[in-house]
Amino acid sequence: MLSFTPQEFPTAKLHGYLLSAVAPRPIAFASTIDANGKPNLSPFSFFNVFSANPPILIFSPARRVRDNTTKHTLHNAELTKEVVINVVNYDIVQQMSLSSTEYAEGVNEFDKAGLTMLKSDIVKPFRVAESPVQIECKVNDIVKLGTEGGAGNLIICEVVKMHVSESVLDENKAIDQNKLDLVSRAGGSFYSRAKSGFFEIPKPLSTLGIGVDALPKSVRESVVLTGNDLGLLGNVENFPDEKSILAFKNQHNLSSLSTEQKHKRAKDLLSFNDIEGAWKVLLS
Repeated sequence: MLSFTPQEFPTAKLHGYLLSAVAPRPIAFASTIDANGKPNLSPFSFFNVFSANPPILIFSPARRVRDNTTKHTLHNAELTKEVVINVVNYDIVQQMSLSSTEYAEGVNEFDKAGLTMLKSDIVKPFRVAESPVQIECKVNDIVKLGTEGGAGNLIICEVVKMHVSESVLDENKAIDQNKLDLVSRAGGSFYSRAKSGFFEIPKPLSTLGIGVDALPKSVRESVVLTGNDLGLLGNVENFPDEKSILAFKNQHNLSSLSTEQKHKRAKDLLSFNDIEGAWKVLLS
């Protein structure tokens, strides 16, 4: 057995062991706003429910290990004392992943991820319309666990209103776990789908993905491509160059395909994680 004390490893390596061992973990898709009312959206897997009376959720935006900086979500929660926690199901997992890209302050991750802002009833941050459960919260307290990279910040949230889609309820108005189809986080690039177990999503680009908002309108409004498909397509730094698109088009005889047929072909390629091939089909 490998046995060690936390001090024996660099924080990044210890972080990897902890996240792989304590898994799977639920995901808090947290929506906040800054001092100017600009929205922010980011996922966190240090998250759970801790009380029903009062109803308390806690999530933790940790200080970044690499440079000891803190996240916009933490700043916004400290300032406004409000947050919306949206649950993540399989239908939006790729868009959730794309939103974790570290865009500059003021960039709207709802737009980048291709998700819809839905006005909340009590708090100011927006809900994620595509999430099947959206929980409006006030921030009761923030507990800082340290000052070095990797230290957590426990944001203690009290539920003030909860929204549950009728589509995930059973005949008794209880949540049907199979219909909810939740996704949780594990170590490395691994996630777990509650209904079927582990799968992988490559981490978003260290450079900035173009985002769903930068996709051609015909792609964004496709009747074939899903939100997850758009999330994959938005996680590229650049489109393929015209020369490679033309070569691909001639090689695969795409000239006669309709837009819908191209979208179906691209969707097939995305199922094999061939994002570049999918883009060449869509742009041909």
